[in-house]
Amino acid sequence: MNKEEIINSSKNLRDIAQLKEVLWLNPKKVQYEEAAKTIHIDTDLIDDAERRLDKFAPLIEILFPETKQSHGIIESPIQEIDNMKQELISSYNTEISGKLLLKMDSHLAIAGSVKARGGIYEVLKYAEDLALKNNILKEDDDYSVMAEKRFRDFFGQHKIQVGSTGNLGLSIGITSATLGFNVIVHMSSDAKQWKKDLLRSKGAQVVEYDGDFSKAVEEGRKMSDQDPMSYFVDDENSMNLFLGYAVAARRLKKQLEDMNITVNKDNPLFVYLPCGVGGAPGGITYGLKSIYKDDVHCFFVEPTHAPSMLIGMATGLHNDISVQDLGIDGKTHADGLAVGRPSKLVGKMMDYLLGGVFTIEDYKLYDNMRMLHNSEHIDIEPSACAGFEGVIKMESSEAGREYISKQQLTDKMKNATHISWATGGSLVPEEINKDFLNTYLK
Repeated sequence: MNKEEIINSSKNLRDIAQLKEVLWLNPKKVQYEEAAKTIHIDTDLIDDAERRLDKFAPLIEILFPETKQSHGIIESPIQEIDNMKQELISSYNTEISGKLLLKMDSHLAIAGSVKARGGIYEVLKYAEDLALKNNILKEDDDYSVMAEKRFRDFFGQHKIQVGSTGNLGLSIGITSATLGFNVIVHMSSDAKQWKKDLLRSKGAQVVEYDGDFSKAVEEGRKMSDQDPMSYFVDDENSMNLFLGYAVAARRLKKQLEDMNITVNKDNPLFVYLPCGVGGAPGGITYGLKSIYKDDVHCFFVEPTHAPSMLIGMATGLHNDISVQDLGIDGKTHADGLAVGRPSKLVGKMMDYLLGGVFTIEDYKLYDNMRMLHNSEHIDIEPSACAGFEGVIKMESSEAGREYISKQQLTDKMKNATHISWATGGSLVPEEINKDFLNTYLK
């Protein structure tokens, strides 16, 4: 199909091309046990990733003193935000049944975003592989030995590179530089200046491009491939990133249990995840589905100007189509979500798992950010506020009500738990945060 035929193939795609907000429901979604047969990832790999992070905890505690209280475990808080719920109901004249929680990956230690999960895990696993291969580490060692100078000297002979719009770059750059690696972060034009400045202050080299995320990844991969001592962290296709993100589900389960929140067919869980290339929300979704199966309902949220995962899934073309193919510019204030082409790895994996995708206009990101700041005294970055669109529209939109009805949840929504996943923000400089709070696009 040419571009015009693709756009005209459904009303949703016509609306998307016209930059309208939509809720696209995934027609391929099936029950978890059937979907799992199409995904060739053993859930034991998630458990292995969690064990590896636990094994690295003593090293993390030494290298990053901010994790001392958690003994090197990198995990974010979760809290009920009822004041925000009431503000959303009032401001958007919407319905929100059940509880509303905020999962604050915005406040993850070290990198201050959801990317701290997968990014830090990928760097640590690469460091482990290198050290084991070169016989300077044994699997039964206390991994805190990797803080010693001899390891820094060894890692200093190697290079790690990554392409990023910002948050993954922070995660990879900070962790790699702290371990002693030479690190190069290839950043798209969407990346915020303060993120580039922070990376340089940590010892990372930042290479800037006029193009978008895909251009930064392409150039970074090309440069890394030319250097036998370089390792490229591929945000579009990395299984290690994916597994690092998936660990979140295991830890969320315990947090919900500690809050006495039950998840089952009579007490459904709805999770709304801001989405860029798809790695982080995809990994979290797969982890959650492997635990809660059909009792959890996951939705991605993308800017109207960069709905790459939605277009990839709705057309079935995945990473063989970009938002530019539909005449969309890919330019959005949600820098972490400014991706024109989705992940090949994740899109196909979500085909039978994901509930759907919401899109959101940029002005709402700032409105919701202000609302959260005023009602709960919590600051996150604008792109991390995208998840609230799912909370707002799930029960008040025609498509949302259709989903609830088809899943036979209409009489169970009063027992629902909604989680808006806050993906970044705690490292935002105070003066930038003030600018965000005073930004009005409408």
